[in-house]
Amino acid sequence: MSYEELQRDLRGNIQKVCRFLGKQLNSEQLGSTVKNVSFSVMKDNTMCNNVTVKNPEDETDFTLPLMRKGICGDWKNQFTVAQSEAFDKVYQDKMSSLDPSLFPWLEDC
Repeated sequence: MSYEELQRDLRGNIQKVCRFLGKQLNSEQLGSTVKNVSFSVMKDNTMCNNVTVKNPEDETDFTLPLMRKGICGDWKNQFTVAQSEAFDKVYQDKMSSLDPSLFPWLEDC
């Protein structure tokens, strides 16, 4: 399951996870789950969207958000061409021995 698949059909993918886990949700539970795992709700939830990091200089803690925009493919606006090419090289080196069918989202690229 990829982020792109979740964006296309969140409710259907939650149902798929429930089937995999052998759990059944009633319509109220499913609706609540869909609402609470949506990007906007999770981004506003400090339990989901924050990581605490220790400043190495003075040992104080500070919090960083983990979520940015929730837009598929927005990484292309964040990486430089050189960073993207370096990532692609490492990715190819590490993943080339795996079956491409494990990565269906690559077909969207």
